[in-house]
Amino acid sequence: MVFSFLPSSLRHATSVGLLGLALSSCQTQTTTSSTPLAATAETATTAPETPATTAISAATIGRYLQAVSSDEMLGRKPFTVGEQRSTQYLADEFKRLGLQPGPEGSYFQPVPLVEITGTPAPTLQVKGKGQPLSFQYKTDFVTFTQREQAQVSVSNSPLVFAGYGVVAPEYGWDDYAGLDVKGKTVVVLVNDPGNAGTDSTLFKGKAMTYYGRWTYKYEEAARHGAAGVLIVHDTKPAAYPWSVVLSGAISPKLRAQTANKGIDKCALEGWLTLDAAKKLFSAAGQSYEQLYAAANTKGFRPRALGGLTLTGSIQNKLRRQTSRNVLAVLPGTTRPDEYIIYSAHWDHFGVGKAIAGDSIYNGAVDDGTGLAALLSIAEAFQKAPQKPERSIVFLAVTAEEQGLLGSAYYAQHPPYPLNKTVADLNMDMLWPYGEMKDLTVIGYGQSELEDYARAAAQEQDRYILPDQQPETGMFYRSDHFNFAHVGVPSLYASGGFESRTGGKETIARQRQHYTTNMYHKPADQFDPSWDLAGIAQDAQLYFRVGQRLAAETTFPQWRAGSEFKGARDRSMGK
Repeated sequence: MVFSFLPSSLRHATSVGLLGLALSSCQTQTTTSSTPLAATAETATTAPETPATTAISAATIGRYLQAVSSDEMLGRKPFTVGEQRSTQYLADEFKRLGLQPGPEGSYFQPVPLVEITGTPAPTLQVKGKGQPLSFQYKTDFVTFTQREQAQVSVSNSPLVFAGYGVVAPEYGWDDYAGLDVKGKTVVVLVNDPGNAGTDSTLFKGKAMTYYGRWTYKYEEAARHGAAGVLIVHDTKPAAYPWSVVLSGAISPKLRAQTANKGIDKCALEGWLTLDAAKKLFSAAGQSYEQLYAAANTKGFRPRALGGLTLTGSIQNKLRRQTSRNVLAVLPGTTRPDEYIIYSAHWDHFGVGKAIAGDSIYNGAVDDGTGLAALLSIAEAFQKAPQKPERSIVFLAVTAEEQGLLGSAYYAQHPPYPLNKTVADLNMDMLWPYGEMKDLTVIGYGQSELEDYARAAAQEQDRYILPDQQPETGMFYRSDHFNFAHVGVPSLYASGGFESRTGGKETIARQRQHYTTNMYHKPADQFDPSWDLAGIAQDAQLYFRVGQRLAAETTFPQWRAGSEFKGARDRSMGK
């Protein structure tokens, strides 16, 4: 699982007739409290067992999980022997289960990537009316690039402040209004205007929108022709400290290969520390506090930074290679040209620095659990007495840990039409700590898929819980996001807040132990003492959601106000 673009705190995770009845009584709610949003034991129905749902068991999950996270897979890192072994294993399992390969007759979708190892100049030079400033690499700033060039640079590039760097017509917001940034370097704030908390009607209040993501800010600056873009890092709205930014920025980056070799991207992308930004604004005759207040006010207009210019460069080493997504399909019986996708990422961090004598980063929880659920669900669909009316696609994507690259490639080069894709049901980091009472939905309030999830959860005597930290933007940090970005309704949910046997405190301790001692470390390896019943529980729920979607003729919709609704409407010709 990837956090922002680098390691950070962890992200969270039908008998058709019964599910349809449950769906008819669902009410849309948008609270982010920890109050349950579905019926509990008094009103819950119990889903009948079928040969398909019983195929998804702790034993089945364990068999697949041990295989994908074994030392033999060498940590499943792209561009390594571990990639060859793990992707071939997945393809072989899909074939064994009787699933068909993709539309090109292969279980593999090639994903061309480029590894960029950048060495920035040791300083960023800022000149203007007063004393020049010299910002130090790592201490004051980090920079990188998506351009596939041996060297990139900006020279005496005029500096401008563009608030949050957001253009959001649905919110009546344009931080670039009246500003020509061609050849200039844009300085922007992290997160989005709602995060400041001064006006709960701005965007979605404290809950981060896509416009708050660092990736969006780089994209928007490039669309306006900027030469460079620097995000001001502030720990609270970023939800991670400078050390996290630094650790991710100094490592080699995998990027998607593009026909124009990234020339449409800004030459320099990066971050400034808050202290460096304050010095920069002061040199321009302005204060950070005043600019921050202005940026959080409706009607904000961007402005030049006092005639200041910036000079900086990066030397790059490039390595191009092709990774691969793994996909298989179970054709629908009556509407085979409509598709439901189940997704999980197969990649992790390979063989690296030894910790406690172990150098293989197995990634059992992250995301061996998602792969195990994916394969178990595939097996359940094959064992179901009634085959789905719509086609089911099982997709294991590459390079999630490098920035959701495999799913982004699929979304931009879809083997199956996006306007015929009903939904993406994504699984990333399922907790091996037994059954849960909750189903926590990341990005709650986005789409009607929550209604399907609520009905399936009700059958399991579980309640729906919204993301408990919506301000951190977790909805935008796993592979489902790339499907949402192109308009496909996406669900990302799992149990993990209240253990059925140990309550909230027990699971909180278990998750904290994983975060501190195992996350992105060799210690994330299969443990025979794990209770995998909760993963089976989540997989069964996802299976039943897919069953319901496959039996319908309608498509689930984005909620009014979702930033992804427009993309869906366009793809559907609305």
